[in-house]
Amino acid sequence: MSLYFNLWFFPMWWVCEVIMLHLKYPALPDYYKFILVTVLILMTLIEEIRLYLGYVGNLQEKVSELAGFWLLSLLLQFPLILFQLFNESILVQPLERGVHIVLSLFVLTEALSGFVALREMVHHTESHFHLQQFAGVQELRT
Repeated sequence: MSLYFNLWFFPMWWVCEVIMLHLKYPALPDYYKFILVTVLILMTLIEEIRLYLGYVGNLQEKVSELAGFWLLSLLLQFPLILFQLFNESILVQPLERGVHIVLSLFVLTEALSGFVALREMVHHTESHFHLQQFAGVQELRT
């Protein structure tokens, strides 16, 4: 469910982020201007790929896609959102803080539930593989 709600929340987060970046852009130092634009582009691309992998991995029960979703969530998206949430040098505005908190909760919830789902999927796939091998042995004996 968090993937579904995140899919609808992400465009709102993006619009809020672009508006806030536009408003505070003149007050930022040059290096933070470059960093924030780069982070916005990276987060947009990562979030689109991450949500796609999450949907495919979850609905089609594909372990590799769900593992990619989990790794993107934990290693890339979560640190980037925490950077934007807790770095006071980038002049974090109240609207930004609110949408970043919601997005970080989505990412954290999805990472935790993705880990549980991934673990269960791997156990299911492993038992299915062993049962197929056992069925192949039974066919050879008859």
